[in-house]
Amino acid sequence: MHTRREFLGTLGRAALGTAALGCARAGGLASHGRQGRIPIGLQLYTVRSLMARDFDGTLAGVAGMGYEEVEFAGYFGHSPAQVREALSRHGLTAPSTHIALPADDAEWRRTLDEAKAVGHQWVTIAWLDEPLRSTSDDWVRIAERFNHLGALARQAGLRFAYHNHDFEFARASRGMRFDTLLLRTDPALVDFEMDVYWVTKAGVDPMWYLRHHAGRFPMLHLKDATAAPERRMVDVGAGTIDWAALLTLARDQGASHAFVEHDEPTDPLASARASYTYLSRLTY
Repeated sequence: MHTRREFLGTLGRAALGTAALGCARAGGLASHGRQGRIPIGLQLYTVRSLMARDFDGTLAGVAGMGYEEVEFAGYFGHSPAQVREALSRHGLTAPSTHIALPADDAEWRRTLDEAKAVGHQWVTIAWLDEPLRSTSDDWVRIAERFNHLGALARQAGLRFAYHNHDFEFARASRGMRFDTLLLRTDPALVDFEMDVYWVTKAGVDPMWYLRHHAGRFPMLHLKDATAAPERRMVDVGAGTIDWAALLTLARDQGASHAFVEHDEPTDPLASARASYTYLSRLTY
């Protein structure tokens, strides 16, 4: 399987995800969400090999497991109208989509126009190529760029978000790089999607960030980690992260969406099902 950077490259910079449409099915996690729980979705990067072969059938399978929200990383040659219809047919919603950092404002505006047309709430940058982030000054420039992209997104009636990995938690001359992003971006313009696994992999406490930056993390990525020092990626519930405590705190601090993900699952559908089964039985 390809890395996320390679995958985003194959999608092209203008690739984007899907619509936030469809009727919620009775019961399941959506009803819990209305009672205060964060609804649990699936980042479809987990099942990208299946999506490439059978787009509609994979969405049907995901919905059949009980997932009611998805997050896209491209939609495999389908038009926004086709994706919108497929989501509606399967009772799914898509609050967010992952894309690569746009080359320029013109590309960003095209992406925003399409995202708005299909009904997204967030357009989320999924990765920063290494040459863009080599120095502390680079991270200051990235924060400034995020503010600009966020302002354009707000003008279009959308939200800008950034999804972390572990490299943001390396220390630099001005402190941890992720802190530069948090402190130098405008909360009115820039949201963050915390990937709980990658924060944990970096040896940092994700709950510290949730406590100290309330409201900055409306979305989460859920994947588990084995014990240190390896901290290998595993299905949710198969590792060491205290999900009940983390999801309770995240909810209380303003998180409204959480997407299960596994970057390299041996069996994508089995992985998605195992994580959903664990989370659906969790009390928080």
